[in-house]
Amino acid sequence: MFNVIQEINWIAVLLAALASSLLGGVWFTLIFGKAYAIALGKESTPNEKPAPIFIVGPFACGLVTTVAMAILIYAFGIESIVNAIIFGCIVGIGLLASTTVNTAINPNIPRPLLYGLISGSYFLLSGLIISVILVVMK
Repeated sequence: MFNVIQEINWIAVLLAALASSLLGGVWFTLIFGKAYAIALGKESTPNEKPAPIFIVGPFACGLVTTVAMAILIYAFGIESIVNAIIFGCIVGIGLLASTTVNTAINPNIPRPLLYGLISGSYFLLSGLIISVILVVMK
């Protein structure tokens, strides 16, 4: 069932990971930059230039997530946009967003619910985008 690596459209994987990364860049800077800084307790330095690991790291993690989602999409035989959206919601809410909120609930995040809302909603949308791209380009 999971012997699908040779079937995967790797260009779609790279495009989906790139789309997710670009969305993250816009999401955490232009759209929710100030709120995200508040959630992290860094409202006094919202325009601080991020270190390279904060750009390369999320892309690498997003690529791993995209590969895992591609394997599941191919193994489950997801073919339609509707099923891609359902799958994206299951992964986005059930795995990505819930893990993000769980990570936020620790003493190092000053405003965990705000952090979970901003990051969790990004991961939900990212999961949807990744799923749709992978299925459309399948």
